[in-house]
Amino acid sequence: MENLFTQSGSRIAKDLKLNLKKLLEDSSLSQQEAYATLAGLAQSLHSPELKEIAQAGLETTDLNDEQKQEAFEAGALMGMMNMYYRFRHFITEAHGELPSAYRMAGLRMNALAQPLLGRETFEMVAFSVSVLNGCSQCIVSHERTLKEHNISEEKIHDLARLAAVSKAISDFHA
Repeated sequence: MENLFTQSGSRIAKDLKLNLKKLLEDSSLSQQEAYATLAGLAQSLHSPELKEIAQAGLETTDLNDEQKQEAFEAGALMGMMNMYYRFRHFITEAHGELPSAYRMAGLRMNALAQPLLGRETFEMVAFSVSVLNGCSQCIVSHERTLKEHNISEEKIHDLARLAAVSKAISDFHA
């Protein structure tokens, strides 16, 4: 993470670096939760800088290689779902209801049934990527699921902040 902002010693770069460091190392999230979530966000953002940090952080966790891979791939799967459910939301707003032809997604999502990361961690990644992609229906749904699994509002807030900081870092490096 130290090399993330070496090109710029600006105050903005410093703020971004400190925010990321706090969320990864000194928040309500465990290191496993934080780095698994960062992996999904990094994948969704196509950010090599964040992918490198996530990979290094995941190496410090107890996750096996398949679980680490799933953390990254969850970002892609959730991106698909976020786009689809945003489409449905817009269509519903335009028509006042969802036309019956659009009621079944028809998209394969079997990995969601029994995630290798475990339900709670997968939901954390799903929630954060949904925040990143601005899918209100998915955000509300995943927040509800996290609360059903007794995930604290503080942790949910940290997940939303991690999505926001990841987006800012990705934009900074674009």
